[in-house]
Amino acid sequence: MEEKVIEENKQGTSLVQDQIEGNQKKLFIESYGCQMNFSDSEIVASILSEQGYNTTQNLEEADLVLVNTCSIRDKAEQTVRKRLQEYNAIKKINPSMKVGVLGCMAERLKEKFLDEEKIVDMVVGPDAYKDIPNLLKEVEEGRDAINVILSKEETYGDIQPVRLSSNGVSAFVSITRGCDNMCTFCVVPFTRGRERSREPESIIQEIQDLWDKGFKEVTLLGQNVDSYLWYGGGLKKDFEKASEMQKATAVDFAQLLDRCATTFPKMRFRFSTSNPQDMHLEVIEVMAKHHNICKYIHLPVQSGSTRILKEMNRQHTREEYMTLVDNIYRIIPDISLSQDMIAGFPTETEEDHQDTLSLMEHCKYDFGFMFAYSERPGTLAARKMEDDVPEAVKKRRLNEIIDLQQKMALERTKRFVGQVVEVLVEKDSKRSNLHWSGRNSQNIVVVFPKENYKPGDFVNVKITDCTAATLIGEAVGYSEIMN
Repeated sequence: MEEKVIEENKQGTSLVQDQIEGNQKKLFIESYGCQMNFSDSEIVASILSEQGYNTTQNLEEADLVLVNTCSIRDKAEQTVRKRLQEYNAIKKINPSMKVGVLGCMAERLKEKFLDEEKIVDMVVGPDAYKDIPNLLKEVEEGRDAINVILSKEETYGDIQPVRLSSNGVSAFVSITRGCDNMCTFCVVPFTRGRERSREPESIIQEIQDLWDKGFKEVTLLGQNVDSYLWYGGGLKKDFEKASEMQKATAVDFAQLLDRCATTFPKMRFRFSTSNPQDMHLEVIEVMAKHHNICKYIHLPVQSGSTRILKEMNRQHTREEYMTLVDNIYRIIPDISLSQDMIAGFPTETEEDHQDTLSLMEHCKYDFGFMFAYSERPGTLAARKMEDDVPEAVKKRRLNEIIDLQQKMALERTKRFVGQVVEVLVEKDSKRSNLHWSGRNSQNIVVVFPKENYKPGDFVNVKITDCTAATLIGEAVGYSEIMN
């Protein structure tokens, strides 16, 4: 699993959805961490709306407060702890309010939250959301409620998520849960369990529902989408035990992506996150074939040194990764790539760090998510490796990685100046409500004057200028996909 993309400006946002008449109880739910957690909160809100709960943004009036947590970074855990203390202060005023912790941190700190700190009433792991109604009954009868059992089957394929705080244009659809890659720095296999894929029909149905509601773009989501494999249910690792018939009719990620793009030709598709060792060229060929599959891949690498990659238990070498990138550029020359990078992993030398910088120059990433290594409790690295790179060295190496990335980002963005790009209008520009903001196929933000266009339109925009992260231009008309 990759360090999932954590969007800082979304952290801690509370969900809002349409109020259902007759629902008397109030739910306050806020999310931290990766997109998977935000997606899971929508599933939870959907389950609870059946139980008579409407969402509220007013913490004081809530009957039930849930916080969906993340274990990837220490900072996220500290923030959640602070929030739990704030909830407790409100509990003193409103003693009937119940507090629950969901998600990855719940799995990791179950006893601590309930027994030692006594700050929550229920703890629910990522596979147990359907059990929330039963857990609430336990809580109402005065017992602590906990379910962090990791499932081998749960994919929530049968629950239509309630789309929360969405822009109405782009949505996320989960296609896999869990992860089988035991990267030594990552806690996800322990908090989200083994990898399993969701039934293709239920994915297509959910996209159909989004299309009917006017959505124009879907991101297929998973800890590791490339290893998507449906053969009638069951864990990815058990595929070798499948029958000949199951093997012959199995659906892999390239086939799923092809089916999505063919079934919904007027809708745009993205996917995240990819894992280099599971990324097959068939996927790239499907991307090249369909105009409506965005030409962008988030392809985390974590380090440019083969020795460090081995320490991280990544299943690829520096050379294999670079060959993959060369093949991607060969098949789709105008693609954008982004990276995840960890600076200062245990035992990293100056030479390893230089390997990372030279790999970055080779791959020419458009953007990246870069972190200094910090030990995560429960991971293999925390158990087996000494965190031996001094903080000051980590910081310097991280800054060198960020500086190089910013320099490359500007170069990469400049290539669009003078070109006409297709943009899906999403929302007002951050800087000016006279401009629209959307993204091109390569996932770069484009801003242009509004004129008579509206969110959900696909517009051709002639690019006249850029910064490292944004393209600036003027609309020249609707794009082909609108016809």
